[in-house]
Amino acid sequence: MAGPSIASVDGRSWDSRTSGSRTGRFFIQLAESLFAVLFPSDCRICGVPLAEISRLPVCRECVGAMQPISGGLCTICGERLFSSHALSPAGDDDEPRCGLCRRIEPPFARAIAYGSYDGGLRELIHLLKYAGVRPAANVLGRMLAEAIAELQPHFADGHIADDQNADDQNADDRIAVIPVPLYRAKLRRREFNHAEVIARAAIKLSPDTIRLRLCPDVLVRKRETPSQTGLTRHQRRENVRGAFGVAQAEVVKGREVLVVDDVYTTGATVSECARVLRRAGATKVWVATVARTLKIAEQHVEIRLPDEADLEISGAQAVPLARAAGI
Repeated sequence: MAGPSIASVDGRSWDSRTSGSRTGRFFIQLAESLFAVLFPSDCRICGVPLAEISRLPVCRECVGAMQPISGGLCTICGERLFSSHALSPAGDDDEPRCGLCRRIEPPFARAIAYGSYDGGLRELIHLLKYAGVRPAANVLGRMLAEAIAELQPHFADGHIADDQNADDQNADDRIAVIPVPLYRAKLRRREFNHAEVIARAAIKLSPDTIRLRLCPDVLVRKRETPSQTGLTRHQRRENVRGAFGVAQAEVVKGREVLVVDDVYTTGATVSECARVLRRAGATKVWVATVARTLKIAEQHVEIRLPDEADLEISGAQAVPLARAAGI
């Protein structure tokens, strides 16, 4: 997933707002030196002292290291694929799918994420969610905007909706952008919904060809759910079952909608959101997130049944299954 440099997304570094003149660079260096002396601070990810003027307490190197996901991915849920069987077409659509999406069709049409939920990207998301570092939303919003851009060709009309202040005469063409909501008690404690502020930043940073309309009040969380951390896939599904409702069914009825969140882990949360939105009349649900948890090669073992050629291999030549699995 290629795109513009995420390192420049903050938009508040002096070097991104000045000309390339020698005098300009001199004053930039002078200002940054004074900044480092008067307001000493370290990068909240790597700990290196910050030398550039920015509202985001993260160094340029750490932000630049947050790269898009690459390699073979499931075209439905975005999971990483290792199996040659999974990478082969799943049917007439000629698109590779993971084993789970081959067995069970998700309630959403497709889910896509910008990066892997680990390292610096995970820390940056935590800075926004748990430390209240609001400028992190600008960087995360750029990442979400790139993920949404990947979905654009799949939308019914090739674009999604205008901003929420647009004329009502264009409303029939719109696809609502719906952040996953927080329960009202958690929202009061945190003072903002991280999914909503990331979505707002994504809308501002998206290309002009993608017209976005934010609808933060369509979905509501009806009850507070315990933390999903450490739960199995089945436990996560049960944890969020019945936790969401649609407060504005007229916004989604007969239309495609886009659900946005910060992280896709097992898909339990966005799947539950997609189910209630489809029951409310949405024709199709898309999902875009900043990050996603991915399988790693060491966790994957491909078990392939032997074909006739394999059966001709002698026992001395065959690799025992236990050894192939690393047992």
